[in-house]
Formats: sequence, C-alpha cells, structure tokens
Amino acid sequence: MTKNPWLAALTALTLACTAYGCSQVTGGSDSGGAAWDKLIASSEDSKDWVTYGGTFDEQRFSQLTQISDQNVGQLGLVWSYEFDTNRAQETTPLEYEGVIYATTAWSKVFAFEAKTGKLLWSYDPEVPGEYGAKGCCDVGNRGAAIYDGKLYFGAFDGRLIALDIKTGKPVWSVVTVDQSKTYTITGAPRIVKGKVVIGNGGAELGARGYVTAYDAQTGKQVWRFYTVPGNPADGPDNAASDKVLAEKAGKTWFGEYWKTGGGGTVWDSIVYDRELDQLYLGVGNGSPWNHKLRSEGKGDNLFLSSIVALDPDTGEYRWHYQETPGESWDYTATQQITLATLDIDGKPRKVLMQAPKNGFFFVIDRTDGKLISAKNFVDVNWATGYDLKTGRPIENPKARYTDGPQAIVPGALGAHNWQPMAFSPKTGLVYIPANHAIFAYEDPAKFEVREGRWNLGLKTEGTSPPDDPKAMAATRKLLSGRLVAWDPIKQQESWGFDYGEPWNGGLLTTAGNLVFQGDTKGNLRAFAADSGKVLWTANLGMPIMAAPVTFEVDGEQYVAVAGGYGGAYPLTSAFNDNPGPRPNGRLFVFKLNAKGVMPKVEQFAVAPANPPSETFTAAQIAHGQQLFERDCWVCHGPGAISSGVVPDLRRAGSLSSAEVWKSVVIDGVLKDRGMISFSKYLTADDAEALRAYVADRARILKQQEAGAGK
Repeated sequence: MTKNPWLAALTALTLACTAYGCSQVTGGSDSGGAAWDKLIASSEDSKDWVTYGGTFDEQRFSQLTQISDQNVGQLGLVWSYEFDTNRAQETTPLEYEGVIYATTAWSKVFAFEAKTGKLLWSYDPEVPGEYGAKGCCDVGNRGAAIYDGKLYFGAFDGRLIALDIKTGKPVWSVVTVDQSKTYTITGAPRIVKGKVVIGNGGAELGARGYVTAYDAQTGKQVWRFYTVPGNPADGPDNAASDKVLAEKAGKTWFGEYWKTGGGGTVWDSIVYDRELDQLYLGVGNGSPWNHKLRSEGKGDNLFLSSIVALDPDTGEYRWHYQETPGESWDYTATQQITLATLDIDGKPRKVLMQAPKNGFFFVIDRTDGKLISAKNFVDVNWATGYDLKTGRPIENPKARYTDGPQAIVPGALGAHNWQPMAFSPKTGLVYIPANHAIFAYEDPAKFEVREGRWNLGLKTEGTSPPDDPKAMAATRKLLSGRLVAWDPIKQQESWGFDYGEPWNGGLLTTAGNLVFQGDTKGNLRAFAADSGKVLWTANLGMPIMAAPVTFEVDGEQYVAVAGGYGGAYPLTSAFNDNPGPRPNGRLFVFKLNAKGVMPKVEQFAVAPANPPSETFTAAQIAHGQQLFERDCWVCHGPGAISSGVVPDLRRAGSLSSAEVWKSVVIDGVLKDRGMISFSKYLTADDAEALRAYVADRARILKQQEAGAGK
C-alpha cells in the first residue's frame, strides 16, 4: 500500500475544485421548517408511533398506560391481515392519525385503518425476483419513515421511494446504488431536518458501504458518506467522507482490500441526536469476514464495526468509536443505537447504548465518542473484556483462528442481531433479544474471489449438520435465546427469560410496566418490565420476529405486531420443527377486551422426499457437496435441510429430472422467483453433481422419515 495516496489525491482534487467549482451537492434541503417541527411534535406524542424507534432517541418506549401490568391479561385480538408472502416479516409498523403503515417482504407497503383493519391502499415496487439472490438474509424490509405528507421506504433493489401518504401513489423515486452490483436495502430510512437518510446492505457479496442523504421534497442527493476507503488509484469520491478517509481510515487498511469491496455497509441503525445535532451510523462487517484475507491481517480497518457520528447537514465526520478493531467474525455494529441520559458516577451523562453482535453492551459518551463501559451481556470467548483507557477489546489470542479452527462465541449469528431492543426510563433497564450462538471459524485451503457471490474467506467444506438424530439434538443445544433485562449503569443482568432457540423477536416497553416480545414458536408475551413475570401470552400460529408498537386512537390503546419469520437464521437454519412451507405473514392488532377470533393459520402439507431412481458416483456426490456448501446453503439450508422459507430441494420435483434440474440451476427458468442462473459459476457437470448430492440427501431423508413412521 503506498503512503497515504488518499491524502495526495484529495489535495489534487481540492485544487481542481477550487479552479473548476466542483460540488458533491446536487440538491438543496429545506433543513426542516414547519414540516420538521410537526414531525418532532408528533414523535413526542405517545398517541402516535411516527418514527422507526418510536422517538428520535429510538428507545422503543411508550408513555401510554391504558394497557398496564394490572390489566394486560384482558388483551384481545381486534383484527389481523394476511400478507401475500411467507418471506421475511421484519417491519416495525408506523401509526399516524389512525392509519397503520407496514412494509413487508419484497418491499411492499400497506396502509390500514387502525381501528378496523380496512385496507386503504397498498403499493408494490415490483422488485425483480432475481434480486433475491443478492440478499444475504432474505428479502425483508424493516420499515418506513413519515414526513410532510409522504411515506418513504427503501426497495430491496436499491431504490428510495416517496409515496403520497393518503393515496400510496409515488411522488418520487431515486436509485441509491449501482444496481449492477450486490447492493440491497432492507433497513428503514430516517428523516433528519428535511432530508431522508438511507444506507444499504451487501457486504457478504462484495459491497462497499456508504450512507446517502436526499432532499425529502425532491429526492435529489445532498451528501454521501463512505464508511470504508475505495481503491486509492481512483482518488477521492467527491463525498463528505473524503477528508476523514484520507486522514484516518485509509492508513488502517492494507493490501488490495478494495477488490472485495471492503464491506462496512450501514444496513440498519441510523439515529439522529436532536440534543447534540448529530447523526450516528452503525457500521457493519468486513468483506470478506476474514481479516487476514481482507487486509493482510493488518490494521483496524476503519470504520468497520464502528459507530460513526456525522454532521447531519453536511455529512462530515465528527467522531467514531470502533467496537471490534480489525473484525474477523461478522461482528457488525449495525444493531440498534439507543440514546439516553444516565446518572453515572453521580453525574448525568448523555450516552448512546448498543448491544451489538460481539456480545458486549456498550455505553458511550455521545458528546465525544469515548467509551464509558462495556460488559458482556452473554457468554463470550473471543475477548475477556475492554480496556477503558484505550477503548480496545482484550482479545483471546486464539480467537482469530490463525493456528487452526476455532469455535467462537458469539458466532456470526451474533449475540444480538437486527431485532430491536428497548429501553425503559422508568425501570432504567434495556431489554435485549439475545442469542447464544457458537460458530466454527477456519481459514480456507484456497480463497478465490467470486464476483456476486458470498466471499467470506472461511472454510465452508464439511459444515453440514450431522444426520444422526442424537448428534443433531446435541448440536441444537449449542444454540439458544434469552430475553435479557440489562442494567446499563451497573452493567449486569437484572432479570431474564430463556427460549429454546435463538432468534427471538424485537421488543417494546411501556410506562404501564410492560415489555412485549414474540418468539419463534408464535408466542406473543407481555412481561412485567420490572420483574420479568409473564403476565399474558397469545399464540399467533407463526413465528414473531418483528418488534411490536403501541398507539392510541379515539381514547383506546392498541398493540400491533407483524407475524412471520425473517432474517438470516430462519433462512439458513437446519433446525426447523415444521418441515413444511411457512405460512404467509400477518399483521395482528390487539386492545383491551377485544373479542376477535385468532385466525386459523394454514399449515401446508409436506411433500415426501424425492430421491431420483438414478445412481450417482461417490465422486459426483462429494463434488456436489463441496459446491452446495460453497454456494447453496445460504438459501437452501446446511445439508439441504430447508427452514421452510424457500423450497426443500430434497423434496423438489425437479430432482427427478436432470433436464429440469439444469433448466433451473443453469438456465435460470425460475429467476423471477429468486433462483437466478448459476451458469456464471457452474458448469452443466457441476449442476449434475449438485443433483447427485441433493439426491443423496433425499435418500437419507426418506430413510429417516420411514423410520419415524414405524
């Protein structure tokens, strides 16, 4: 790496722009005004839920008390609405002036009359089905934003779209990414002083992360901030990030990192601090994950796994705190950022709090980015703690898997993933949907970059789950979930609730001393916020991953939540109790003393295992396994064991025919359903080897099911 080429290139660009009048700004911003003041006022009124995190502090805490720990047992269903897909349901619904706005899989948007469930309008951005192959973690959408009579959301294919909030008709649309690359959008945009701010995803597939602000009225770009440097030979980006990338970040990267994008996508948390007039970005993992392959094993790789504070008007850098320097485990810092003022050592401190993937709960001074405290909220073995003087982790020397494979806790699933946590100023506790997740990391025998596909830089061969039922059960016990009620001042657990598996739902807490959360078994629970006592449970007939919200219409308090699976674990997990296809997602709305009947959720019949009559050679099966573990498991499950979100290939009709199988894998006849052609990566013989491997898996499944039926 040449000596700080970014700084030299930036100097040259500055001189050129002085002479020729360059500017990154393509459109002005109204910087707020009456519409901004109205949004602030609405966010402070607990009757409505008008922003993704409930308020700009993103505490997911409601002041409403009509539903309380004294009467929550009287909650009943008011209405529900069935969506048209069983794919990821991750939305945090918004409610404003009696209307609920919910996004769903494939970036569709629905508006409902809150009291009755009457559909007022819907909008389908018609995302091409083949874009599904660009997603790491299904095709979900976590929510929208409201501002000045418009509803804003990001489409999975990288568009930012503004709709008329009354009619659902498009007002403007702008493409925020290079659609020829692997970018996607699943996160909710944020409104900041007349601008719409949006990030993107795609790090696993080779993206370079950035965040962009657009004028809320026109859709014109105002500023852009790149979270990692690009190719030094290309010079600066003419973006708000140029100066800090030249002076700080560039020197922390080594080798030809730009060839795999670098990563650092901001796919979820973007938070505006009204008190300090700062914008915080939660930055994601590296690309590839493996630090040795990404950056020659050297450097902190700013701003991966960091919280970055920006000037919201210009996008210029203010400060950063990196939670996992030189991250090598998919330890994103994209998880929810919550703002609060806490009494620490007898003094009020303006802090931000985060429980990211790496398992430590961070309390950070948001005036300057200095670490106040960090303690693990789940078991961890990659580090023993944090040095508060340097702000750096005290790493386990073996954690970087330099001397062979290592089983690391938490693994890539994360101690906390995208499901939102909540903070109650009344109890002083943060409620975290935590995971106990182990993952085996190992250097690959050979690493070859494959454009447009997952490039983790890890060994993937031999990672399928065991077929022996006892061994499978033992493996499953290594994964679990827990609702953790965490005291951020004492940095210790106050109470907890255990689940049988990870990936439990997002949180809502209220001044009625309540915490609401769903789980993978379909149970929506209300806990006492101070003690953790379970006060109410309703089974919705489907997993609940999304966070509930609450609001008031005509003097009555409601609770709404989206039901349905969503995210990486449901897409890739081999631990599915129900092997059939997942039911379509739904939106459920509750209030006190409602008498609605819980809908009967259709459980689809399971097709039998379908091993073909042909025989395949051991070499074909072994080669097919290698290819499957390289390319296919991320959607179709480890060992071809589907979670039910996408088809179980062991039961597929196409498995019986080499010609039909090839038409899917090589010719791409199902691209509109997300199954793109793999002709760029596989030969016809490779496709047949894949069929041989899946056929072998189907044979084993048929034997297992025959044994279970005895």
